[in-house]
Amino acid sequence: MAVNHVVWIKFRADVAANRVEEHLEALRRLKDEISAISNLTIGANFTDRAQGCTHGLVVELPDKTALSHYLVHPRHVEVATALRLDGEVWALDYEY
Repeated sequence: MAVNHVVWIKFRADVAANRVEEHLEALRRLKDEISAISNLTIGANFTDRAQGCTHGLVVELPDKTALSHYLVHPRHVEVATALRLDGEVWALDYEY
């Protein structure tokens, strides 16, 4: 079964817009840098329904094994670690 890795991001208010864009671009590039990713979408939240979260990310992977490899992939770890310096991150994974 395929897996969606869903991430909610809440950037701190003091993080500059260009820094946010750097994070978003690094996340977008993961699709080309990690072969296990089937699809990746990211965007800015435009509603007030996400408890202050500013962005959302969905990474589609073929199965749980691919998710396991993705989570420990050095590039993912690098991007996620940098992201957490500038905001809060929540993740949820489900099969479909």
